[in-house]
Amino acid sequence: MFKVCKTDNNQKLVKLKKNRLYNGSWINVINPSNEELEKLANWIRWDVDTLKSSLDIDESSRIEYDKDNFMIIINLPLLDDEGQFDTLPCSMIFAPKSFVTLCSRENRILGSFTKANAAYFDTKNPEQLMLRILFKSTQFYQRYLKIINRKTEQIEYNLRNTTNNKELFALMEIQKSLVYFTTALRDNQLVLQKLLRMVRTKTLNKSIIFSEADIDLLEDILIENKQAIEMVDMHRTILESMMDGFASVINNNVNQVMKFLAAITIILSIPTMLASFWGMNVSLPFTDSPWGFWYVIAMSTVLTILVILFFRKKKMF
Repeated sequence: MFKVCKTDNNQKLVKLKKNRLYNGSWINVINPSNEELEKLANWIRWDVDTLKSSLDIDESSRIEYDKDNFMIIINLPLLDDEGQFDTLPCSMIFAPKSFVTLCSRENRILGSFTKANAAYFDTKNPEQLMLRILFKSTQFYQRYLKIINRKTEQIEYNLRNTTNNKELFALMEIQKSLVYFTTALRDNQLVLQKLLRMVRTKTLNKSIIFSEADIDLLEDILIENKQAIEMVDMHRTILESMMDGFASVINNNVNQVMKFLAAITIILSIPTMLASFWGMNVSLPFTDSPWGFWYVIAMSTVLTILVILFFRKKKMF
C-alpha cells in the first residue's frame, strides 16, 4: 500500500495522488513492492537498500541520518488475528518535503491516524506527527500488556481446575510475547534517549525543529515507555513464578499418583501372596480343616485392613 495524504487548512486529512511529491505531505507505505520502494527512494533521495533493510521483521531500533534526511526505526506492538502478540519495525523518515512511514505489515498504530481524528495531528508538522506515533505506540504497548494480564489470569484459573497441555502452551506463547516486548521496548528506550539528546544539543538536521511543547511530549513518551518496560518486567516475573509454581504442582501430583499406586500395589499383593502360599502342594495349616478356605480369607482380610490403616496413618492415600 502506497498512500499519500496531507492536512489541509481546515485541519482535514486529504488523500492525494501518488504521481508526485507534495510539500507537507505524509507518505504511508505498507508492504511495498520493489517498484514502490524504488519510487519512494527517488522521491526522498534515500538509498533503496537501506529502505529494504528497514522492512526486515528482525530489524532493531536505531537512528540513521545524513545532511538531507533523518530516519528513526522503532518497534511497534502487534496483535494479529489469532490473538498472538509480536513486534513490528517501523521506519519514520524526515524527507526534504514529506514525512514517510514505512512498515512491512498493517498495524493498528498507524491505522489509528485517519480522517476521523485528523485534528489530533498535522502532516505539515512532521516532528509532532512522529511524536504522536511514538506516543500512540507506548499506549498500545500498555494496552496489550493489560490484555496479556487478563489472558494470564484466565489461564491461571483454568489451570487451577485442570492441568492440560493447551493451557501450558498458551502460557509459553505469552512468555514468548513478553520477551519480544521487552527487547523492543528497551531498544526503543535507547533510541528515544538518543533522540532527546540530539534535540537538546541541536545536532539534528537544521530542517527538523522541535518546539518546547514537542520536547515536553518526547519526555512524556520516555516516561510512558519506561513504565511499559517496568510493566513487562513485572509480568515476566509473575509469569515465570507461575510457570515454576505449576511445574511444582504437576510434579507433586505425579508423586501423589505414584505413591497411591505403590500403596494399592502393596495392598493387593497381600491376598495374592497368601493365596500363593496356600496353593503349594505341601502340608500347610488348615489343610484338613473344612473351614480352611475361610480362615485364609479372614487372614487376608485382616492383614489387608491393617496395611490400609497403616498407609492411611502415613497419609499415602
